[in-house]
Amino acid sequence: MRQASNDKLINLLEITMSRNVLIDEPIPDSFLELLVDNLVLHQLSDLSTSDPRFEHMDGFVTYGHYVTDAEMMDRMPKLRIISNFGVGVDHIDLEAAKSRGIPVGNTPNVLDGAVADMTFALLMAAARNIVIGDRYARGPEFIHYDPSLYLGSEIHGSTLGIVGMGNIGREVARRARGFDMQILYHNRNRNLGAEDELCVSYRSLDEILSESDYIVLNVPLTPETHHLVGRAEFQRIKPTGILINMARGGVVDHDALLEALENKWIAAAALDVTEPEPLPRDHPLLQMENLVIAPHLGSATIQTRRAMAQLTVDNLMAGLAGEPLTRRIA
Repeated sequence: MRQASNDKLINLLEITMSRNVLIDEPIPDSFLELLVDNLVLHQLSDLSTSDPRFEHMDGFVTYGHYVTDAEMMDRMPKLRIISNFGVGVDHIDLEAAKSRGIPVGNTPNVLDGAVADMTFALLMAAARNIVIGDRYARGPEFIHYDPSLYLGSEIHGSTLGIVGMGNIGREVARRARGFDMQILYHNRNRNLGAEDELCVSYRSLDEILSESDYIVLNVPLTPETHHLVGRAEFQRIKPTGILINMARGGVVDHDALLEALENKWIAAAALDVTEPEPLPRDHPLLQMENLVIAPHLGSATIQTRRAMAQLTVDNLMAGLAGEPLTRRIA
């Protein structure tokens, strides 16, 4: 495969005769190795808005959640496939793609276990003060053991509320059973299969907020879920409650979250995602000790990222060939 750049432009004839794929962000070598040799790859940062190479793009790989709207698609009249690296596609205008006959692929299922693992990592870190404890243990103040420091909350035997009982929500519930947790869930529709298999109990969102010790968000970002948890919702959570957001940053109103943490409406929160992402470096949330924050690491394991890359490539190649996608979201 050949990487096109402004430093070494592929001549127009070669571009016209090749299958051209645009990539929004640099991808690792392990991803590149999965691509076949007869593709010409173009880096989005190498193309100006009016670059004529857009007209020859057959495929678009969204690796870094680049906003892909109708205007972007119209720059690529030959586009046959948008292959997204990840499950969430809130950065892609699915209606615009559908109206243009462009299939959109994503990578569900292969990351469910890794995201559920990370959910519990954040839950436990927030509950047991792992991050601030780590800082203290490395600092000059730790000169003797003090049993009164950084008392956290127990996880075993507590109540977990899962908002969004899809594949990831079910994996979270499986892990929670190992901690002897009472598991509640809220979903647009009741998931009777999960209730039978995992002994989870359906609740309204208000009941999840008021009854749970830990609340995990695993919903997609849609107009309906934007700021699903805001000021009123935070005031329904127990003062000892901890919120974990593994969904998208926009599911939580960050101004309300800051107010809830500052005023101790809730005990703590843990975020793998933010709005925007990343937060501005001077954002006041970054100064909150009762907040654990990770740089979107939900699926960040070697094994899972490899499987996601393979599925992204499978979708890309199927779309270029005009065949059904392995995983199609729209």
